[in-house]
Amino acid sequence: MTSETHYDPYTGRPVESRAEMGADSLSVAVRLGLEPPRFCAECGRRMVVQIVPDGWTSRCSRHGLVDSAATGRR
Repeated sequence: MTSETHYDPYTGRPVESRAEMGADSLSVAVRLGLEPPRFCAECGRRMVVQIVPDGWTSRCSRHGLVDSAATGRR
């Protein structure tokens, strides 16, 4: 894999660029910001996901925390 390889945060599949993750291929819940990312987009590792009453957090052991507040959905 090259350094340009990233991973789909919802399926964990490798993608060559972020442009390949088009909105058409995402579920409605993902597009609404309701579905947390399950895989790290940088390394493809499975993330620890916690659902909270007003959103979610996902944590990669190597790349840190992703919070739904960062998406402006809280």
